[in-house]
Amino acid sequence: MPRRTGRKQRVSAVGRHPRRAAAAGQDLVAAGRGRCSAQRQAIAYESARILADQGEIAFERARRKAAERLGIGDKRCWPDNEEIQQALSQQQRLFHAGEQEVTLRELRRHALSAMREFSAFTPRLVGEAATETARREQGVHLQLFADSPEEVALRLLERGIPWSQRDDQFRYAGGASQSHPVFGFVAGDIPVHLIVLPPQARRNPPLSPISERPERGIDAAELSRLIDTQD
Repeated sequence: MPRRTGRKQRVSAVGRHPRRAAAAGQDLVAAGRGRCSAQRQAIAYESARILADQGEIAFERARRKAAERLGIGDKRCWPDNEEIQQALSQQQRLFHAGEQEVTLRELRRHALSAMREFSAFTPRLVGEAATETARREQGVHLQLFADSPEEVALRLLERGIPWSQRDDQFRYAGGASQSHPVFGFVAGDIPVHLIVLPPQARRNPPLSPISERPERGIDAAELSRLIDTQD
C-alpha cells in the first residue's frame, strides 16, 4: 500500500477540523481589522496635527502627508475627512482650548458682519467657522443665493470692496458636480469667501467636503445666538 505524504496528512487533518480552521481564519481577519483601525487613528491624529501646524493646507493633502510620514500605503486604512475633523477638534480642545475659543469668536463675528452686508442674498455660514474646528487661515465661507453672480459683484463694487474671483467645483447628492463662482476678499486679516449659488440650491445645497452630506449651514439669526452664548 502506498504511503500517505505528510502534506496529504496535514490537509486531511484540517479537513477533519473545519471549525478550528474557520476560527483561525476569523482571528486573522479580526487582527487585520484591528491593525487597520489603529492605522486609521494614527493617520487621523497626524493629519490633524499637520492641519493645526500648517493652517492653509487642505484635508486631502494633510491625509497624504500623514500617511507618507507613517509609511501606511494601504488607502483602505486611511481615515475620511470626518474622522480627521474629529481628531482636529479633540486636539484643539486638549491643547489650544483658550486660543481656539478666541479664534472661533473672531471668525464668527466677521462672518456675521459680512452676512449683514450681504443680507439681500440670504447668506448662510458654512465650513469650519460654523463648527468648532475653525482655523483662522481658512477664514469665513458664506453661501449666497442670487440669480446671477453679477448681482454680488455689483454689491462689492457699491461697497468699494476689492475682490478676486474664481470658479470652484461643488458636488451634489446623486453624484452631480457643478462649478460656481466664489468671490474672495479680506476683512481685516480674515479671508472671506462668498460662494454664489442659484436660488434653488437653498433646497438642495452642495455636499460638505467633510461629512459628504448636504451643507445647509447656519443663518445670521442662529449665528448671532451662537456668538451670544460664547460671550
